[in-house]
Formats: sequence, C-alpha cells, structure tokens
Amino acid sequence: MACYLTTGKHMSLYWSFGTVLLLLAITAPTALVFGFGGAMAARSRILPLRWFGKVYIMLVRGVPDIAFFLFFVIALDQAFEWMRHQFLCPDWDAPIRQGNDFVVCAAAKLPLSTAPQWVHEVYGFFTAVLTFAIVFGAFAANVLYGAMRAVPRGQLETAEAYGMSRHQVNWRILIPQMWVYALPGLSNLWMVLIKATPLLFLLGVKDIVYWGRELGGTANPRFTDFPHGDWRMWYFLALLIFYLAFTRVSELFLERVMKRLTRGQATTGGEAQRRAGA
Repeated sequence: MACYLTTGKHMSLYWSFGTVLLLLAITAPTALVFGFGGAMAARSRILPLRWFGKVYIMLVRGVPDIAFFLFFVIALDQAFEWMRHQFLCPDWDAPIRQGNDFVVCAAAKLPLSTAPQWVHEVYGFFTAVLTFAIVFGAFAANVLYGAMRAVPRGQLETAEAYGMSRHQVNWRILIPQMWVYALPGLSNLWMVLIKATPLLFLLGVKDIVYWGRELGGTANPRFTDFPHGDWRMWYFLALLIFYLAFTRVSELFLERVMKRLTRGQATTGGEAQRRAGA
C-alpha cells in the first residue's frame, strides 16, 4: 500500500490539493476586487458606468455558473489570441472567423505549440482563475452593493453636513462600515467558491476530482503499475472529508472575524456581544 500511495501519479494527486488551495488564494481576493469595482460602478452617478455595474451583476447572477465557466474560458482564450494576432500578424489577410473555426497565425497562438508542458498548464490555470474571478466577482458585487445600501443613511448625511465631499464620505464612512454588513454574504460566497473548485476538472485543469476519478477507477498502466478494482468511492470519500474539514476551518475563522468586526457596532451581532458582556 505504501508503494501504491507514493507512485508518481499519486504525487500528482497530492500536488493537486495545492492547486485547489492556490486557486482559492488567488481567486478570492481577485473576485473581491471585481466585486468592489462592480458595486462602486452600480452606485456611480455616471449613467453608462451605473448601467455597466448593474448589468454585470444581473447578467452573471441570472445564468447558470457552468454555462459562464465554459463560455469565459473559450471567450478569454480567443480574445487573448485575437489581440496577439492584431499585434504580431498585421499583414494577415485571411478572415479570422472561418465558419465555426477561429483561425489566427501560429505566432498568436496561446500557448505556443513549442512551449513546454508547464506553460500549457499555467495558462490553463490562469484562464480558470480569471473565469472564477469574473463569475464570483458578480456575486461579490451584489453582496457589497447591498452592504453599502445597508449603512445607515443618517451617518452619511451627518458626514456631508460636516463638509465632507462625496469621495471622503465613501472612503471614510461608507466603505469602512459596509464590511460588517457584507461579511455574512461574503462568508457564504466563500463556501460556495470552495464547493465550486471541482469545476476545474471541466475547465481542463487536472485537479483532485480528476485524479480521484482516474486513480480510483480500474487501474491501467498509464496511471499505476498496481492493478485494482473500482476504488473511486474511497477516493471520493477522501475528497469529501477534505472539503468538510476545510469548510469547517473556514467557518471557525469567519466567526472570529465576524465577532471582531461587530464589536461595538450597532448591529445584531454587536448588540448580542454588548448584552453578553453586561
């Protein structure tokens, strides 16, 4: 068993846990940046910008996640290749769209066919992260937009009465206080993001679900020299335990953050802490 669990393919399985954690570590702050930008755009006084923010929130929320995940990976890949094509192959006279095919010059391909395997894997991971950030950024934008509206209007009006500009009111009053209202929604979004990581498998990234399926299935020489029956149930049970443990740790951490943020605040959580200490 020790020899079986330390084969090269099993090492790829162990590395794939790091891939999932890396995806979460990069996607969470990136999606938050997308969400903050979308929420601020939805509150903008500039009409086109406000429309853009609200359409971004509405469009991504109204379409199944899997459809957007599959769409954005293809769309982003073609967009990057089209930009490279315009810059690297200005003399190209053939149409890029040829029926159902998307054809660019060889120099514009991403990644290049001569690139090593790790470049292909990094590029696939990058497009997956960007896709996750765009999709979950829309959900984060909706949460942050609602949190901004939940900040008592009287506090904003008081700041304006003291002569603060709109910019100062936003950055000194609105944004610091909105986090206490946004954290419950962002916490739920974090849990959803954790559960969505198996979609990496559908985006062409070899994650823990991919390796669990391949290694747990009836083995063939391509994956291991130790033949066995259908062990997928045990591999997926291990993944189940991993996700349950990770979400539980996340819940404990987020509870501590929530207690710290609500301390002294005029919210339900802050009032509960005040009464407990009284």
